[in-house]
Amino acid sequence: MKSPVETKKCAHHTHQAVVQPDKPALLKRLNKIQGQARGVTKMIEEDRYCVDVLTQIAAIQAALDAVALQLLESHTNGCVRSAIRSGEGDAAVDELMGLVKRFAR
Repeated sequence: MKSPVETKKCAHHTHQAVVQPDKPALLKRLNKIQGQARGVTKMIEEDRYCVDVLTQIAAIQAALDAVALQLLESHTNGCVRSAIRSGEGDAAVDELMGLVKRFAR
């Protein structure tokens, strides 16, 4: 099983390539979200009822939040855990908290 972190240092040092533990599932979810977004475009082109369009937009937002949460969990269990073990946890935790604040709006 591949580690979620490639040979480069974690993101609080440099941007890095990361092997996502469940990449196929993430890509499947993102493809579904793309389809939903295309559906919203079509709904607007067809002058569909506003509430129906807004309902679909809310579903897309919820799906994106689920993808973000999965990535955040992977980052925490990979990069942040690794940084803490290597004595560089403060920067990783600061970065993590910045991400959490971004999504807690």
